[in-house]
Amino acid sequence: MSGDPAEQLTGEIRACTLCAPHLPLGPKPIVQFSATSRIAVIGQAPGRITHETGLAFDDKSGVRLAEWLGVSFETLHDPALFAIVSMGFCYPGKASGGDKPPRPECAPTWHERVWRTLENIELTVLVGAHAQAAYLPETRRWRMADRVERFREFLPRYIPLPHPAWRSTLFMREHPWFEGEVLPALRKRVAECLQTAT
Repeated sequence: MSGDPAEQLTGEIRACTLCAPHLPLGPKPIVQFSATSRIAVIGQAPGRITHETGLAFDDKSGVRLAEWLGVSFETLHDPALFAIVSMGFCYPGKASGGDKPPRPECAPTWHERVWRTLENIELTVLVGAHAQAAYLPETRRWRMADRVERFREFLPRYIPLPHPAWRSTLFMREHPWFEGEVLPALRKRVAECLQTAT
């Protein structure tokens, strides 16, 4: 077994079966991180496509997220630079209008151990309402659009984003400041963090 604590923890997470009785496709925890990760992305939970491929954000939403961050799809999936640690590590199944929420057991069981292991994280990108409610608890009563618009209040440590699913095109249409203000600031902060990794 590797002596790298990040690799050991990754192996433990991928062997987790805690929520097995509740998962329609069975447990298949999907995470990405290494001891050198500089930016953490906290999403909701893997979708059906991601469950099948085993790669976080391995769908059109991942392509859009990489574009928002100002990096390539390949760079987003480089654990030396990016940690992808969602609120739920396994596909939770379908619900009316989309996927079910992440299993509530997952983040309390694993997240604190992950952050103790990753000492080089400079920016945490909070993708969607579940991650934002957990990591910005003082904003629980806010609309997501308000969190995203007031992103400067959470920098340099956090930045909240809508989920980059197809519905985000509607979000961007309704909130033109997202492309005009949020994305340039996001890309600048991401570039700063990645520059320190070189």
